[in-house]
Amino acid sequence: MAKVASCSVINGLTDYAHPCQAMADLFTLRELIGKLEGHTLAFVGDGNNVARSLAVGCGKMGMRFVMATPEGYRFDGKFLARLAREVPKLELVVTDDPAEAVQGAVAVYTDVWTSMGQEAESEQRRRDFAGYQVNASLMAKAPRGAFFMHCLPAHRGEEVTDEVIDGPQSVVVRQAANRMHVQKGILAWLLGAQA
Repeated sequence: MAKVASCSVINGLTDYAHPCQAMADLFTLRELIGKLEGHTLAFVGDGNNVARSLAVGCGKMGMRFVMATPEGYRFDGKFLARLAREVPKLELVVTDDPAEAVQGAVAVYTDVWTSMGQEAESEQRRRDFAGYQVNASLMAKAPRGAFFMHCLPAHRGEEVTDEVIDGPQSVVVRQAANRMHVQKGILAWLLGAQA
């Protein structure tokens, strides 16, 4: 579409990538901690569109990206090649141990285990991700003060528990609010209103 369009094309969401979400998430972290470079973002769950966009964003901001996900849900070779090409300095760590992933993380991020269009896989995914729930026990393994992040909507009781998403470490409402502000910024930049 972008090759034949006479205007800019913004990817608001596809099955493959969710760059506007990742920009809002990294903006939220920047508001909370300042400089992002050198910090670690832990992603627990499916290597989906959100995870892919966060990995690219972390690479561009100098952040380490640690992903805990079971075999079969990890980044494919094509995307790993894209990461190597676009963000060669990205420190990417992939593990099957969520406790290992959250150590040293400034934020713990998760997303639904079953995205739209994958409903037929939901039972299998629940089984495969059973050990990947972000709950109080997992958050306790992250550094004190680590933030909890989610792109919403959440499937409470699956990828995250109520005590975490509603708890003091959760910044999901701030993320949601920042989606609007960051996307307004993208539009202003595209229209030439940047300072």
